[in-house]
Amino acid sequence: MPDLVPFEAIVHLFDDFEHTAWRLETQRGYATDRVSPNWTRFQNGEFLGYDPASPWHVSVREKTRAGKVFARVRLVDSPPTEGQRFLLASGIGNVEAGEDIRNLYRVDAERLGLPDFDFWLFDSRILARFHIDDQGVTLGVELIEEAAAVLRACQARDAAWHHAIPTVEFQAQVPSAT
Repeated sequence: MPDLVPFEAIVHLFDDFEHTAWRLETQRGYATDRVSPNWTRFQNGEFLGYDPASPWHVSVREKTRAGKVFARVRLVDSPPTEGQRFLLASGIGNVEAGEDIRNLYRVDAERLGLPDFDFWLFDSRILARFHIDDQGVTLGVELIEEAAAVLRACQARDAAWHHAIPTVEFQAQVPSAT
């Protein structure tokens, strides 16, 4: 088992990166989403848009205004799971804050040979690989700077990005995302 650190031990990377923070999301749902106040709002059909006071939206807005890039690709099943529909709905606020979120059907990700694990890639040099259990609970994060592993993550990023669809366009294709 690799050395894992709690997610809180890597949050500094979101402040320290120089140009790009990029994520691949592979899960069908996340435990943290199911316990967030937005989950109930989502289930009640409320709009989950941009919140200028949200710490994530503040951070993304400040960094993108400074010329940095926040981006991610989310894998989505067909039809989307409830957790994926939540991410599609809540992602609009992140996009309005300045994050570029795109979506890719899982079948296409498998065809491309993308990893089946979540990760953040910071400045194409630090890989933060998530270890998540079957219930969507993050067990810890593995920090990797080994060149071959980082290169594989960069290649996965490039392939995913090339084939992924921007969130607003993707939502128009997925009737259950509203």
